[in-house]
Amino acid sequence: MNNYKANKPVLGISAYSGTGKTTLLKNIIPLLKKKNYRVAVIKHAHHAFDIDQEGKDSYELRKAGANHMLITSNQRWALMVENINNKEPDVNECVKKLEHENIDLILIEGFKKTDIPKIELHRPSLGHPLLCTNDKNFIAIATDDEIKDDVNIPILDLNNYKMIVECIVKKFPKK
Repeated sequence: MNNYKANKPVLGISAYSGTGKTTLLKNIIPLLKKKNYRVAVIKHAHHAFDIDQEGKDSYELRKAGANHMLITSNQRWALMVENINNKEPDVNECVKKLEHENIDLILIEGFKKTDIPKIELHRPSLGHPLLCTNDKNFIAIATDDEIKDDVNIPILDLNNYKMIVECIVKKFPKK
């Protein structure tokens, strides 16, 4: 587990694969933006991925051997860094790389074993056990059905994005 310390609030969105973490984030980020939150997202991937496309200059330069490839324009920039040691990423290291002066809240997708405040997404129909029963860092559960286990954290409607955002805003007020 990581001992997380930063000057910006961090909230994990944790669940088993296929539960809807990305769908939830795509729906709550615009609602947070309406409340003037500047949101950063760190997403854990369990596989190799490319954000640039074959045939593009940035892709070709990275494939040619560049360990760092920064592409920039007047609208955005992206830095691709080859993870040459092949170890799992550390949330603390990822958070340090963000431009904190432009962020009010950092949302973390995945990293379910990381020692940060988290909301669990739970769909009983998928048959997975609750994560929150073995982890004190969960601040709420968002579910699409009744929870049969006894839990001491708020239970939210997974399909009520406004309810989830209100829980987040209450726990992490904008400073």
